Amino acid sequence: MHGEYKVPGGKLVVVDLDVVDDTIVNFRLAGDFFLEPDDALGAINAAVTGLPAGTDAAGLAAAVRAALPAQATLLGFSPEAVAVAIRRSLAQASGWRDYDWQLVHSKAVPPVMQMALDEVLAIEVGEGRRKPTLRIWEWTEPAVVIGSFQSLRNEVDAEQAEAHGFTVVRRISGGGAMFMEAGSVITYSIYAPTALVQGMTFADSYAFLDEWVLTALRSLGIDAHYQPLNDITSPTGKIGGAAQKRLGSGAVLHHVTMSYDMDGEKMVQVLRIGREKLSDKGITSAVKRVDPLRSQTGLSRAEIIDRMKQTFTSLYGAVEGDITEAEYAAAAALVESKFGTDEWIARVP
Repeated sequence: MHGEYKVPGGKLVVVDLDVVDDTIVNFRLAGDFFLEPDDALGAINAAVTGLPAGTDAAGLAAAVRAALPAQATLLGFSPEAVAVAIRRSLAQASGWRDYDWQLVHSKAVPPVMQMALDEVLAIEVGEGRRKPTLRIWEWTEPAVVIGSFQSLRNEVDAEQAEAHGFTVVRRISGGGAMFMEAGSVITYSIYAPTALVQGMTFADSYAFLDEWVLTALRSLGIDAHYQPLNDITSPTGKIGGAAQKRLGSGAVLHHVTMSYDMDGEKMVQVLRIGREKLSDKGITSAVKRVDPLRSQTGLSRAEIIDRMKQTFTSLYGAVEGDITEAEYAAAAALVESKFGTDEWIARVP
């Protein structure tokens, strides 16, 4: 069995192994990481060989760490990264390049339609009717997108939202509220088979699925990195956040919103940002929580999106695609039956 794991911001970890009678044998670790002393590699191989194939990631990482010589130095990877690569090999996980990716940057649609498209396209990928897809969104009107499990009245000031012309919609993934205005955010969704993140914890998969966008942002001079669980950030402030949903059809939906040029004053009027949330993050002003991409790059939104497209395409070989009329029709039906209904929007009042 063969497994690979690219450490976000780090190096590639590669493992090869056999399983005999539910036991890992012939384990071999490789990669472009740095490891000292040299004999630490053999110690890791020996520590993993003989472990039960059902050992979880925590147990694998503990075995690797216990085998390391005193003062061992690991650069670009960790025992946890080795464990992820092992679990991916045992689960026979796939890699980005195992798929023919489509890149979709289509027409702007209403916020409620965006919610429905996310579910429809994820199902289409999971059931094999659509190739794995990266979709970049465009907006027709301002919106607040709340997480699947958030309380509507606790998150949104309904009077202020109406006064500023904001539609409130609810997505199928968890996480926090997103403040959206046309031209002020960059939002994308990844629809992929769950095999792509097989063997990873949710925390690992978040960073793994967004490694390409960190590469794009760094190429623009932004010192971007992942802050667990689901934030993309930089030394000058938070850039954006991710959310994820794994569907029974065999697909993972992963979507991210990054601020390009946010109106922070308007955001704190429309969103009810609780004192506990700010205190927990050590932040005194909600306006300062997000540092938009415009201030860090000086580039237009379109230029940043172009760099993102170029990066994804160069890494994973994506080709340009679009949303079909049948998919639009399915999404419109889902708006009527689910996403546009009061029962869904206020399902957690």
